[in-house]
Amino acid sequence: MISLDQLVAFGLAALVLIAIPGPSVVFVIGRALAYGRAVALATVVGNSAGLLVIVGLVTLGLSAILERSVLAFTVVKLAGAAYLVWLGVQAVRHRKDLSMSDVEGAAVRRPLPLRVAARQGFVVGITNPKAFMIFAAVLPQFVDRGAGHVPAQMLLLGLVAFTIGLLSDGLWAVVASGLRSWFARSPRRG
Repeated sequence: MISLDQLVAFGLAALVLIAIPGPSVVFVIGRALAYGRAVALATVVGNSAGLLVIVGLVTLGLSAILERSVLAFTVVKLAGAAYLVWLGVQAVRHRKDLSMSDVEGAAVRRPLPLRVAARQGFVVGITNPKAFMIFAAVLPQFVDRGAGHVPAQMLLLGLVAFTIGLLSDGLWAVVASGLRSWFARSPRRG
């Protein structure tokens, strides 16, 4: 099985790569600022579920196909970008739905159902090219073929990266929603 040194080294490498914000972080922060903590955390859960699917696919060998096929990788990357563009277009088209006035005239954000936020987060997570890059290019470097049980090693390393990503994205969601609340408390800041 994998050694503790390899596990720690991979954890540090994954932490560095995950700390660099990508599409998932941008999406989570956007949800936190627009809808608040609950929707942002539901988005994180959905995104993390998408990453778990990627971990499973990598363990089963799909990452090797994406790593070797420029076309397949490009299709996944473009699908993710297209989905983010579609979500942006939907936000612009329905911007009046996002904000309506209450009785006193204050702006009130129409809630986004948590299952919708989770589903959208899942699609962003499963089409995230950065996640495929981490799992396809970096993860195999830490697998010891001589130790055997390569799929089990890949699964373990994938779960380490998943956990780091879940905690990191969750932290982004909490911080961004906290900033949203802070700005909302003072008319001069908002």
